[in-house]
Amino acid sequence: MQALLEAFRAALASLLANRMRSVLTTLGIVIGTGSVIAVVSLVQGFSASIKGQLAELGGSTLTLQAVNTNDNFRTGKLNYITFEDLDVVRYRVPGVGQVAPILVVSAPGLSYKGRTVTADVRGSTAEYAAVYGRWPSKGRFLAAADDRGRRRVTVIGEKLRDDLNMPKDPTGEYLRIGSEWFKVIGLMEKQGDLLGFSLDNYAIIPFDVGRSMMGASNQPFMQVSFTVPDLEQVNATRDRVTREVRAARGSRSAADDTFKVEAADAFVKQFDQITGTATLVVGGVVGISLLVGGIGIMNIMLVSVTERTREIGILKALGATRRDILVQFLLEAALLALLGGIIGIVLGIGAGFGIAALIPGFPPASVPIWVVAAAAGFSALVGVVFGIMPASKAASLDPIEALRYE
Repeated sequence: MQALLEAFRAALASLLANRMRSVLTTLGIVIGTGSVIAVVSLVQGFSASIKGQLAELGGSTLTLQAVNTNDNFRTGKLNYITFEDLDVVRYRVPGVGQVAPILVVSAPGLSYKGRTVTADVRGSTAEYAAVYGRWPSKGRFLAAADDRGRRRVTVIGEKLRDDLNMPKDPTGEYLRIGSEWFKVIGLMEKQGDLLGFSLDNYAIIPFDVGRSMMGASNQPFMQVSFTVPDLEQVNATRDRVTREVRAARGSRSAADDTFKVEAADAFVKQFDQITGTATLVVGGVVGISLLVGGIGIMNIMLVSVTERTREIGILKALGATRRDILVQFLLEAALLALLGGIIGIVLGIGAGFGIAALIPGFPPASVPIWVVAAAAGFSALVGVVFGIMPASKAASLDPIEALRYE
């Protein structure tokens, strides 16, 4: 231990004696580590924001939706969830709790006091709020009586209210959706942005009103979300819904299915896998700069060995073993890389948060502990790996020839 501490002291003294060269040598490691930390923190922050919003639905919410491939969109032969599918989920599957269909309503524009904007118009039922965990911040949500009476009422998102320049509390105001007038009865809680798109630019109207606006001849896009009260029955309920819908459609096997039933947490898990892979790929690409920094350390250490040949000869003449010389030069290389890594981590964290703050609507950066530990450890490892050759060269010098070196 004493010998190791002495080697550490000698390595530190050597680095301090050549401060400028040490700083320039670590520059590659600083840039590489900082880049990795900055990129990973941005990706992780983005991932955490999206997963948080998706996870709000919870694992007990299932969604029945149509499956369409690129060929379907290219040929125009699209698959749909039908009103018959909705009835199957509502009335024929045991274990289903609240059911909230969402109908995409085509509307040329939404107008208020001469101001017209575009927004998503959805037809749904009173169960929507409970199924999706979205509640009004002002007023109330749709009620079952609104749907039965086909009342022209609506609840709107915060961005739509802002775009139409409506009052802070828009309840009681009237806006026109397409060619029909609707009374605003509620303002939904703000959700923010997802993938650069606002989640608050929408209006929800009663489901049967949306059906009448679409007309009997049009096949609307629709999905059906529903809850499963018993968490242990989520998978079983999913299978029952799949079987019943398949039977109602006359499908013979899963290969004929043009629909799928997915849990809300499935989106979270899938997205987690995607962002995890993206983090590794992007971090690996940026991490190549660490190898460049390691090559720089190796070159400088080789130069250092040449410059200190006579010093190495003196140390060996005084009794220093091959191991002592090897450890000292390895420690110098590892210290250079580790110090560069620490500086890079600090700068990378600052860069990550700074870039996230400069991009409008971008979620705050998130720096996992594992990436900090991995960056510091990898930096030191780079120093050791690329310091082996110079250290081995120094340790292998013949003391007589080293003392004669000019």
